[in-house]
This record gives sequence, structure tokens and C-alpha cells, in this order.
Amino acid sequence: MASNSIRIDKWLWAVRVFKTRSLASEACRKGRVEINGMSVKPSREIKVNEVIQVRKTPVNYQLKVIALTEKRMGAKLVSEYMEDITPAENLEVLEMQKLMSWSGRSKGQGRPTKKDRRDIDQLFDD
Repeated sequence: MASNSIRIDKWLWAVRVFKTRSLASEACRKGRVEINGMSVKPSREIKVNEVIQVRKTPVNYQLKVIALTEKRMGAKLVSEYMEDITPAENLEVLEMQKLMSWSGRSKGQGRPTKKDRRDIDQLFDD
């Protein structure tokens, strides 16, 4: 890309941090996107080598801008435009949450009965 800066909401969408540009804009407006510890507006221009913090529960991602782009790309090309410098301990929280949310219940089975609930509690207490 020829320009030296681009809107942060557009870049976050293009490098697949958010599924839609409107979700990226909303995250900026809600204060979930920061640069240098300060919340940014969706219209904030970013430059190469800036570090962006994005709060997506339960992890605070840290992304370094390597290159600028306005066009959304395939997942394989994302590494050419950003570097994920999120500390490993933050990513471990995400893995633990994935493991804890698994309950082995089939989709569409509804809520567990009291007996199912006791069995699940007993399984996790052991």
C-alpha cells in the first residue's frame, strides 16, 4: 500500500482480528483497543511498528503492525502484515478456558437435569 497510515478499524478487519469492520469500530468505541495505553477511536490512523492492544475476553492481545493494508486477506497472509507479540501466559488463559468449557454434552440436548449436573460436578471434583 502506498500511504503511510490507515484507519485502525479498517486494518483490524483486514488482518482478521475482527470478523467485520463494524465489530472493529465498535471495539474501538468501547475502549477495547489501545495504543500506548490510551483508548483509540475507530478513525485513529496507525503506522508501521506501532503496538496495538486488543481486549477480546479473556485475552489481551498485543499486535505489532508490520505493514499496512486496506483489503481483507486470507489467514495465511496475515503474518506478513502483523506480528502477534501477546505474552504466552495470556494465551494460556485462553487454552484453559477452552478446556474448562468442554462438558461432553451434544448440541441440542438442552439443559442438564439435576442428576446430570451432580454427575458433572462429581467428575470435576475428582
